[in-house]
Amino acid sequence: MTDKTFDPATDGARMQFDGAMSYGDYLRLDGLLSQQVPQSDTHDELLFIIQHQTSELWMKLALFELSAAREALIARDTPTMFKQLARVARIFEQLNSAWDVLRTMTPAEYVAFRDALGPSSGFQSHQYRMIEFVLGNRNPNMIRPHDHRPDLAALLDAELQRPSFYDEAVRFLFLTLEGSLDAMPAPQLTTPHAARPEIEALWTRVYRDIPAHWTLYELAEKLVDIEDYFRRWRFNHVTTVERVIGFRRGTGGTSGVAYLRRMLEVELFPEIWNLRSSL
Repeated sequence: MTDKTFDPATDGARMQFDGAMSYGDYLRLDGLLSQQVPQSDTHDELLFIIQHQTSELWMKLALFELSAAREALIARDTPTMFKQLARVARIFEQLNSAWDVLRTMTPAEYVAFRDALGPSSGFQSHQYRMIEFVLGNRNPNMIRPHDHRPDLAALLDAELQRPSFYDEAVRFLFLTLEGSLDAMPAPQLTTPHAARPEIEALWTRVYRDIPAHWTLYELAEKLVDIEDYFRRWRFNHVTTVERVIGFRRGTGGTSGVAYLRRMLEVELFPEIWNLRSSL
């Protein structure tokens, strides 16, 4: 209920909220703050839960912005798209900072509640997987951990059926520079994006005449920003895990640090990175 009689500009700080929208009401804090339910009586489990829950909230916002940016790109509303991509980069920066807090937990403190996690693992985050799928790192096998949740598996599968954000960026690249899509390679819907020389050649043209292709240049640099922060997020994940559990297997059964280190080698927009060596 909205109180139409209260004017904060003239009435000062409100002290009574019967029948009015309060801060806690708007943010639904009762429900939000009741979702941290440790499975053990150890002190540090609450930190572990909150770090991962807040990361999921930031990922939700990243996906919201990436989805809107892709639609803006399709509509050729590039100013809106650039604003949204800039926000995604800042979200990834925020996700990076979260590891600093988690790293205050020592190996002994983590081991004290590790068994309470069972087979649950960040490897199973459907939102993280969706971010990878949207950006172009696509592997249908990564849907399997979500088979027990048909609704989540369907969301991920639906993303694989449409061009990624990078596919749409490449489409924009070819239409702008070539005037058609005749030479554009088919989108890699169900495999990780691999570097293609015809795509790199066009991005190179952009970088060799920036004033003539400013919009495409800005798009490329926004993508580099996003991948830069995304790589740092992965790297901070690796170092945090190694610091806390060493080279033990992860709770979800992965090889832990070894698996995460392999993920550091993944390139989302390889052509834009590769061209830097030939300029």
